[in-house]
Amino acid sequence: MNRFSIFVLCLLLTPVTWAAGYGPLVIERSSIRFVSKQMGVSVEGGFRRFTGQLDFDPAHPETARAHIDVELASVDAGSTEANDEVVGKDWFFVRQFPVARFDMHRVKALGNGLFEVQGRLTIKNVTQEMVTKASFHQADGLGFFTGNFMIKRLAFGIGEGAWGDPSVVADEVKVNFVLVAKPLASQK
Repeated sequence: MNRFSIFVLCLLLTPVTWAAGYGPLVIERSSIRFVSKQMGVSVEGGFRRFTGQLDFDPAHPETARAHIDVELASVDAGSTEANDEVVGKDWFFVRQFPVARFDMHRVKALGNGLFEVQGRLTIKNVTQEMVTKASFHQADGLGFFTGNFMIKRLAFGIGEGAWGDPSVVADEVKVNFVLVAKPLASQK
């Protein structure tokens, strides 16, 4: 057997560990967090409950689709008092608008595991087009999507009335996400 034949045989017998695509989210390993500023001081928080569907193949990112639904009542703004305030009418108004939704409709590879993600974010029946960058890597047999984006809360009607003054609570809010997904199928 020549060297080339041995090389080909080794390739055929060596399993490829990259998944063909990623889909079901692993919610317990995923997170959606935010950072806002109140009176110039950073305030961190997050959401404890969200669901979603994902279809992502790193070899064909142009076919990717996803939607993420965030239960706004699951907000953790740092204290019981803050949590009670932000679910009310002036902020998220969860009785009327219980869910925020992100629908991803375009992904473009930028190289080195970095992707440009486009989609629509809907909060309180207001929809805005969003563009952000997200990195992707595989570890422990799972796919990890990590990134962040900025929103202008007042464009979504978040923090109205006395809270509408951006000198009290800044208009820009940074949203950080880590979405962990299981592989759809392994190639051998």
